[in-house]
Amino acid sequence: MGLEFNYNDGQTPLDEEEKEGLKIKSITTQGELDEFEQLNIEKAVEWTIHSKLKPENILTEKFIKNLHKRMYSDVWKWAGQFRKTEKNIGIPWTQIEIELKNLLDDTKYWIENKTFSPEEIAIRFKHRIVSIHCFPNGNGRHSRMMADIIMESIFGNEIFSWHQSNMVKANETRNQYIKALREADNGNFKQLIEFAKN
Repeated sequence: MGLEFNYNDGQTPLDEEEKEGLKIKSITTQGELDEFEQLNIEKAVEWTIHSKLKPENILTEKFIKNLHKRMYSDVWKWAGQFRKTEKNIGIPWTQIEIELKNLLDDTKYWIENKTFSPEEIAIRFKHRIVSIHCFPNGNGRHSRMMADIIMESIFGNEIFSWHQSNMVKANETRNQYIKALREADNGNFKQLIEFAKN
């Protein structure tokens, strides 16, 4: 029996080939998948804590792929590889590398020129990398971890709390988060920054 995927608002459906990439064949429920992913993500968090991440290495395509791979490689064969399919969200997949390079260049510029506060730089980065949607899945959690790494390893600041929550379960928190993301889509990052800090 295969896994039936239930997609919440804001989650990206996988195509059949991507579903085939599931490494652990015993997973049969969304809950089990979430659990395995969470365990894998915790290992990635450990890695970020114990690695001396150099600021100049963080804002690179290589690091972005490596972080996704560390977050999901126990669960998905395609972890760390850019998507090769169109999604209901995100730019055309053929544009990913170009748009990511633009984002990385913009972010370096914002940092060098102190264009925005550290919080706003991290949140703008997080928001834009999700809208690019580099990977078949896991983009939201990957983007939050990237924002935390930018805060901690580039600015030497506290990481965000993101409401201390498991986004998959807490409906009210999730709705607040989606609302803040939609505000950011319109260029207003205040709610998303507040959400990340609380």
